[in-house]
Amino acid sequence: MISFIKEKKSTWDKLKEETRPIFIYGMGDGALKIMSVFRRENITLSGIFASDEFVRGHSFEGYKVHKLSEVEEMVDDFVVVLAFAAGYQEIVDKVHEIANKHTLYVPDVPVVGAGIFNYDYCLKHAEELQKVYDMLADDYSRKVYANIINFKISGDISYLDSVTTPKSEIYKSIIKPSSSEVYVDLGAYNGDTIREILEFTRGRYTGIYAVEPDRKNFKKLSNFVDGMKFVYPHNVAAWCVDTELPFASKAGRQSAISASSEHKIEARTVDSILGRKPASIIKMDVEGFEREAIWGAANTIARYSPKLMIAMYHRNEDIFELPLLVKMLNPSYKLYIRHQLYIPAWETNLYATL
Repeated sequence: MISFIKEKKSTWDKLKEETRPIFIYGMGDGALKIMSVFRRENITLSGIFASDEFVRGHSFEGYKVHKLSEVEEMVDDFVVVLAFAAGYQEIVDKVHEIANKHTLYVPDVPVVGAGIFNYDYCLKHAEELQKVYDMLADDYSRKVYANIINFKISGDISYLDSVTTPKSEIYKSIIKPSSSEVYVDLGAYNGDTIREILEFTRGRYTGIYAVEPDRKNFKKLSNFVDGMKFVYPHNVAAWCVDTELPFASKAGRQSAISASSEHKIEARTVDSILGRKPASIIKMDVEGFEREAIWGAANTIARYSPKLMIAMYHRNEDIFELPLLVKMLNPSYKLYIRHQLYIPAWETNLYATL
């Protein structure tokens, strides 16, 4: 029994007990993962709907894609299962609008890897979860941690609503960037998080190392940093050793290391990229391979204690493995957890400072 876990019945168990029609809201990879669990758990799917602008008379996995208004005309009372990630206020507001009219569940399916995050999974990892909870640096982090876990079990978005923190507040209260930072950005994308740091330092810094493995993203990143002094872009993957890895390029942020890809890319460790020189902030958002990236920065973390910003939502085990690993490498760290605006529990990040 873990005291801070209140939810015991999973989203899937609730859906199995439903007698009302169940409709998935959204298409794409998230819907495919949810439909796979539906088949495995013998949950009956009645249909699929999408936002009006995405409905063009097409079908998805054999189901005609409806508008919400069409489903409402066909069925008086039904259950909605969200199958995409909402990270902008306008979309989050739309999700809440639907939740106010219909029963809404947001299943937690891992971005990377397999398995279901439910109460049994928490019991299996009770020792690690409790250890992380007890080592967190403030009461709010403990509240966030508890709410994220209860959300992942239940699919109830109210758990996210009460622990959503603006990104600016996190920078101001935890990271507190100065004008002399040596910033390492793993998963630099098009330079968006570099822009964030520079906003708070008024464009001043000592050095920036930007790591982005996807070639198209790297081109955008290179264009953004072109002409900036002491900025070192690297078209490599962040890893635990210097090597080559199979890599699948996809649109936007979804490119990732993939065993099924024939394309190879150079992989580097942070320690190698820095050449034993110090870093003062390291950000990691590397699509489920944060664990390997942390090991690749082990010497830097242990020796220089850089402030860390680490995504902890890609794999089921990230929520306990990553904090425990960081604390093991540098016991002096204070650990914080914050969740930024997102449904489901994406943009839940680990922060470490002295």
